[in-house]
Amino acid sequence: MFRRGLIGYLPANITQGIVGLLTIVVFTRLLTPEQYGGYALALSVMSLAHTTLFTWVEAALARFQARSVERGEVADHLATLMRAFAVLAIVFPVVAAVAVWLAPITAPLKAAVAVGLAAIVFRSLIRIVQERRKADGEVMAASALDMAQTAGGFAIGVLAITLGAGAAGPMIGIGSIAVICLVFTLRRELALARGGRFQRARLHDYAGYGLPVAFSLILSLVIANTDRFLLAAFLDERAVGVYHAGYSLANRTLDVMFIWLGMAGGPAMVAALERGGRAALAETAREQASFMVLLTLPAAVGVALVAGPLAQLMVGGALSAGAAQVTPWVAVGAFFSGITTYYFHQAFTLGRRTHLLFAAMIIPAVANLLLNLILIPRYGIAGAMWSTAASYAIGAGASWTLGRRAMPLPVPLDVVWRAALACLAMAVVVTRIPAVGGVLELALKAGAGGLVYGAVVLLLDAGGLRGHGRTLWRGLRARTAT
Repeated sequence: MFRRGLIGYLPANITQGIVGLLTIVVFTRLLTPEQYGGYALALSVMSLAHTTLFTWVEAALARFQARSVERGEVADHLATLMRAFAVLAIVFPVVAAVAVWLAPITAPLKAAVAVGLAAIVFRSLIRIVQERRKADGEVMAASALDMAQTAGGFAIGVLAITLGAGAAGPMIGIGSIAVICLVFTLRRELALARGGRFQRARLHDYAGYGLPVAFSLILSLVIANTDRFLLAAFLDERAVGVYHAGYSLANRTLDVMFIWLGMAGGPAMVAALERGGRAALAETAREQASFMVLLTLPAAVGVALVAGPLAQLMVGGALSAGAAQVTPWVAVGAFFSGITTYYFHQAFTLGRRTHLLFAAMIIPAVANLLLNLILIPRYGIAGAMWSTAASYAIGAGASWTLGRRAMPLPVPLDVVWRAALACLAMAVVVTRIPAVGGVLELALKAGAGGLVYGAVVLLLDAGGLRGHGRTLWRGLRARTAT
């Protein structure tokens, strides 16, 4: 299931990668640094509000869908969650409207935040549709929906900005595409819930599982977004724009890979545990962890090594110099964040001990807040990027330690040290290439780094790549012969 998911979700993640980079290229040029900072703050507020109220419903659906299918209880399962969502969807807009009205912020920022909050109900509902498809193994349908949201939201956002929406433009795109996708998908989801009964005991179990997950994600967002709010408080929205540009350049590049692996890996581990027990889970988890390290560790190191020419190419001129300084440190943090979120955190959800997940996230969240409060007033943007890298590393250690109490997952140390050695060789070669700037430097360093990493990984046979390659070659030859 994991390998099928990797292949099936690959188009969606290629789309996310391309659109994510286009978002940086286009938005940093169409928006002023102040507007780009306002967009970053509005996006942070939207993410925090969404996670606080709605993510527990999405998490419960993803975790218990496979079990409800096995037991023939899909209608009751979906009806219970849909009722909970409906109550939240009625209450939230009223609370959000009052909060925006009372917020002591500038009018343009207030408009961007208001649009982002208005989009949350539709965005959460389409994510429920997508989580149900992923949990049921409808890979192509889930992938198509993801691609439509990613590309459509970007296109509508660009149009809104060109029409004068400013920082609110990207938020208009996010909300509008969710509504459009719901027109084509919601009827089927409601049909699956038809005839189902709302069950209070079931909802209690779902909330007991999902709320700690949501709380942990809130803490994760605190780690990811506290720096922006504090930069705005201690400096200004322009500083937020510079930081967000560098942060996005590194984080989007790594996040696309981790999301791809998570889309395929999460359902695969749940299915392995439910159908084959811990032995099947251990085998699936080791395969995922090995693949994740081999793919994302060199990506993080590579982004850090080419931060200068990458920022020159991707980020608007008013933001590129500052973004280049931020990108390497955020790349380090993004690696630890991805490994933590898409692998170590699975231990808590698989073991259904999500209260430990909440505990694991308190540690890096507190560390991030304290580090930012100490370092930003003294070092500005540099203090924020140092705090990000350190807090995510602390979070990885805390999640691995506590996760072993919930559901021990294998850590392929043999793959880790081989990948690290290959990254070191890559760094030695790349740093010897002259800094000529622009596309030429980026191409030379990326090409050389990729070749060196690939050669060393194959030489060391990290993750049994040579064996997998021989198996694939024999399979291709057999198919050709027939």
